[in-house]
Parts: sequence; C-alpha cells; structure tokens
Amino acid sequence: MKPDQEQGQHKWIALIAMSLGVFMALLDVTVVNVALPTMAEDFNTTFGDLQWVLNAYTIVFASVLLIVSKLGDMYGRKRMFMISMVVFVIASAVNGMATSLPVLVVGRAFQAIGGAGLNSLSMALVASNFDGPSRGTGMGILGSVIGLSTASGPLVGGYLVETFGWPSIFYINVPIGIIAFYLAFKYVKETPSYGKGQKIDFLGMILSGGALFTFVYGLIEKEHNFDWAWTDPRVMSWLVAGMVLLAAFIFVELRKPNPMMNLKLFKHANLVGGIFVAFALGAGIYAINAYLTTMMQNYMGYSAFSTGLHQLVMSIWALILGPITGRLGDRYSKRWLIAGFLGLGVVAYLSLAFMLSPNMTFMEIVPGLVLLGISNAMVNPLVNSVGLEGIEPAETGMASGILNVFRQFGVTVGIVMLGLTQAHNYESYLNGHWNGLGLTGKLSTELHDVFTKVSAFGGHEVAFSSRMSALPQAKQIQDMVMAAFHNGMVATFLTAGAIVLVGAIAAAILLNDSKEN
Repeated sequence: MKPDQEQGQHKWIALIAMSLGVFMALLDVTVVNVALPTMAEDFNTTFGDLQWVLNAYTIVFASVLLIVSKLGDMYGRKRMFMISMVVFVIASAVNGMATSLPVLVVGRAFQAIGGAGLNSLSMALVASNFDGPSRGTGMGILGSVIGLSTASGPLVGGYLVETFGWPSIFYINVPIGIIAFYLAFKYVKETPSYGKGQKIDFLGMILSGGALFTFVYGLIEKEHNFDWAWTDPRVMSWLVAGMVLLAAFIFVELRKPNPMMNLKLFKHANLVGGIFVAFALGAGIYAINAYLTTMMQNYMGYSAFSTGLHQLVMSIWALILGPITGRLGDRYSKRWLIAGFLGLGVVAYLSLAFMLSPNMTFMEIVPGLVLLGISNAMVNPLVNSVGLEGIEPAETGMASGILNVFRQFGVTVGIVMLGLTQAHNYESYLNGHWNGLGLTGKLSTELHDVFTKVSAFGGHEVAFSSRMSALPQAKQIQDMVMAAFHNGMVATFLTAGAIVLVGAIAAAILLNDSKEN
C-alpha cells in the first residue's frame, strides 16, 4: 500500500477513536436518567439526592470545557485527548463499583472532567487530522455521532439497566475507552504545542470555570424549584455571581499577553453565528429530549428501553445523514443549509404541537419526530464545520470548546425554560378546571396541593394510582390531568420551535459563505 493511501486509511481509523470518545462523553450526560429509580433502591435514598448524580456531571462538564480546550492547544490535543480518556475510563470504573452515593457523585465529577476533554478535543482533532473535502465529511460524521449520542441515552441506558443493572452503564465505558485509547495512540496525528514556552493563564481558567459553574448551578437550582422566582436569592445570587466572574474574566483576558482565550476570536462572523446556532440546538432540540422521555414513559406507558426504541424514528437520522452533510456543505451554502434545516425543525415543532392530543398515540407524533431528527442530523455537523472556518490552527481547540460550551449551556437553559413553560401551562389548566370536579373542603385543597407539587412529571402516576381510582371523580381527574399535560406539552413544543426559529434567523444573518471571516 502506498504511503498516501495508508495515511488516508489511518485518518478514518483515527475518526473512529474520536467518535467513540465523544459518543461516551455525551451519552453519559443523559444515560443516567433511566437508571435513577434502580439507584434509589440500591442506595436507599431519594430522587432529590440522586439529582446530584446528574448535576455533578453537568456542572463540571460545562465548567472545564474551555480549560481542557486551551490545554490541548498548548500541549497537544492528542495528548490531552488521551489523558482525558484515561480519566474518563478510571472514573467510569469507580462509578460502577460505587457502594455509596457520595462516592458516585465524586466519581461523576471526575468522569465529567474526562468527558469534557473527549468532547471538546475530538472536534479540534478532526479539524487538524483532515483537510480538503474529507474534512467536511469527517466533521459531518463526528457531528452525527454528537447528535446520536445525545438522543440515544434512553435506548442504551434502558437496555443496560434492564439487562445488567445500573453499574453496567459505567462499566461499558471501560472496554470501549481502552479500544479508543489504543486507536488514538496509534492513528491520531498530534498537533503542534502552540503554547510552548507560554505560562498557563491560571487566573483566566479559574474565572472562566467559575463563571460557567455559577451560571449552570443557578439554572439547575431554578430547574429543580420551578416555584422559586428568578429574583429568589437562591437563584439570583448564583446568576449574578456568574455575571461578575464573566466580567472579571473579560477584563483579565484583555490585559494578558497570552490569555487563556483570545477574545479576537469573536471577530469571526462564522464563529459568532455558530455560537447562536449551537445554543439554539442545545436549548431548542436537545433539551426537548427530557420532556419527550417523560411524555412517553409517564403518559404513554412505555418502559425506558421501549422509549428509546420509539425515539429511534428521531435519532436514527443522525447516523443516516451525518456522512453526507459534509459533502453537501462543501457543495452548497452552509449558511442557507443551516438556516433551512433549522426552519425544518420549526415545522417539526408545529407538527408536534398541532398533532398532539390529550389521549396521545405514537403515530400522531411520528411525523414531527422524523422532521426534528432530520433537522438535528443536518444542522449539528454543519455548525461544527462552519464555526471553525477562518480560525487559525492554533485557535481551533478553543473555538471548538466555545461551540461546545454554548451547546451544553443551551441544553441547561432550554431544560429550565421549557420546564417553566410546561409547568405554567399545566398548572394553569388544572387551576382553571379544578372547581368543575365537584370536590369540596379539605379533600379538594389537599388533592390540588398534591397535583401542583408533583407537577406534570408525576401527575399521571398520582391520577391513575389505586387510591385515586377509589374516588367517584377518578375518571374526571384522570381526564383533566391528561388534558393539562397536553396543554403543557403543546406550549413546550411551541416554545422550543420559537428558540429554533431564532437560531435559523441568526444563521441567515450572521453566517457567511466565505472562509475569510
């Protein structure tokens, strides 16, 4: 085999290593959700305490994305990718063996450090290991893996938990990680150490990590306590702290000779446009997965694994279309492809909103899920590619980190905003129809408090419980809860559609088709 042919084959094997890394990192953001009930029994704890198994990963993952991106630029992205893989695999093994909740939470935090490196550096490594037309194809495949990993959590997690128990969702990372580590070691080309001789900007790293940590923590506090006002000190203090730290970060970086983040990156129109699109993807498309899963499991009666199977009509498109998106982006305008397929996402949400009914069936939502899957499958790879156009090789790691931060931050913001929308419309319907049930006195007050407290997530379980079925008004209550959930989900779909529409408009206005931007 000629050297050129051998090198051409090596880069595709390298892509497998990078794809495995990013798949594991992003899958572990969502895969734990389906394991929480089993964990609650094994650890004899509450769901409230178990939320930290999710939160520890989400918060740390977002907080260190930019830091590992910069370290990759300075000391070699392949080296930092492999270190991240080792951290991720070891932490996964510790999580699988955890016998107490604190150990699992700490393990998840360390796992997130590795996961952030795998996620951020994989995109930069594709950009540096591929060139010419193959770069678009490589970015397209990696983008499809990103979309697929985010959407396939219920399917993978449901199968593993139901078949092997919850530790398996962590143990599975060990053999996959070892394979990916070997492939990366053998086939991924190292990038130059662009920061050789420079001092690490520790202050910039602390301020950037602190700003992201406080922002995300504040949003998670709001997510878990929808009844708290935004001005509640338990929420507002974290958000204000995030803004103060962000302002301090900008102030420091503008005065550093070798800053952690070169703020001149934001002069690139495509990076700025990519940020808006990445945020819209996170807030408008990825965040909806939590609510679709609730709808299918709690209101349509599917198991965790069955939910994942049914969601394949949405997630499978990332696998099918990912390899061709890069080629389309090389031939046609990425700007209008992104704007157009985000527009398709808006159509998908309109379909979901208007086809949904209180007694929802799966076939009613299939057209919307298919369109939503196609939208995500086409846009996600393209935004990764267009966002890095015109960026100097020394800065591609940080640029990819910025895109990933806004995608992940968008997911957190989206979950909160969509959750507030659902909760408000769910409760409004209950309040507007409660008196029509004919309940009086203490029973009416207590039941109303119960349905308000459990919110849309637990309303179905309470309404169809054996104790509730003994009431003469049981059928009315059940119909009302189904209608209230429907009312909330329609509003949620429309809100998500509005977020995606803003992303489409931003793409059309901010992106351009010139690599000199």
